[in-house]
Amino acid sequence: MSNIPAVTGKEIISALKKAGFVVARIKGSHHFLIHPDGRRTVIPVHGKETIGKGLFAKILRDCELSIYEFIDLL
Repeated sequence: MSNIPAVTGKEIISALKKAGFVVARIKGSHHFLIHPDGRRTVIPVHGKETIGKGLFAKILRDCELSIYEFIDLL
């Protein structure tokens, strides 16, 4: 994962919606996304703050997406 894009929580959510995820619920600043096949993840949305590379990698693992698949969704 050498070319990790700097993205905000809102940008990640909009990209994952294109992949079929829906926002199931929101608790505070945390958005819980679920895919119809059972995959799920939590995205923190803190204004224009970018998501760190470790958390971004965890989100991709939860969603079972590669970095290249995610970039195509942006």
